[in-house]
Amino acid sequence: MATKSMAAGKSKDGAKEAPAEIRVRGQGARSVYERLRQSILDLSLPPGSPLDEATLSEQFAMSRTPIREALLRLVADGLARSLPNRNTIVAPIDFQQLPTYFEALTLMYRVTTRSAAMHRRPEHILVIRGLEAAYAEAVSRRDVLAMIQTNRDFHMAIAEAGGNSYFSGLFGRLLDEGRRILRIYYSSFDDRLPHQYVEEHSEMVAAIEEGDADLADRLATAHAAQIVRQIQNYIARDTAISLSVNLDRS
Repeated sequence: MATKSMAAGKSKDGAKEAPAEIRVRGQGARSVYERLRQSILDLSLPPGSPLDEATLSEQFAMSRTPIREALLRLVADGLARSLPNRNTIVAPIDFQQLPTYFEALTLMYRVTTRSAAMHRRPEHILVIRGLEAAYAEAVSRRDVLAMIQTNRDFHMAIAEAGGNSYFSGLFGRLLDEGRRILRIYYSSFDDRLPHQYVEEHSEMVAAIEEGDADLADRLATAHAAQIVRQIQNYIARDTAISLSVNLDRS
């Protein structure tokens, strides 16, 4: 008797495999998730944009099930928001909360970098150096999504070198929440990040490697301050331009 195509099979080593339909559906959900995530992070899907299951199902030529799974992942990541009417939108950016966000982010830059200088081991430095180089390469390619990801990984590696899981957990959530804010930061340079800001990473790593906690703290403070200042200036300029255009039309 022939086995059904949907039945679970076994791999060569005897391990039970998931049914083909489930594997395909899982791959579809992952593909939709990755593509939507990229569009949200690079702001081509602006905050507040609707994520309609029917429209996305047609766009990706898939059933609603993998679309729904992808949207649930985006909601879990904080990149999408489910509304009471069961619709889903791209998560808004609360610009009014940016000052308190920047305050928390700056503190965690300082705490994690100082802690890394005090507790780092050779294997930590090896990982941090590798991510520093990957970030510099992404900047040279003007690959913004790679810049955002490697920047997060670089600072998380520093946090993990400090050895405090509470710091790492909080910092990770702040960095994830700020991915789109960081996209605005790179946009302010037209995605051509000045080399001096790439060098700030190198200076922090050197201070960590030398075990100079005070210097690491000062460098992290300055690094966070220039990011915050650049974003604030860009938002203020963009707001002024938008206001001027609206006034001209009135």
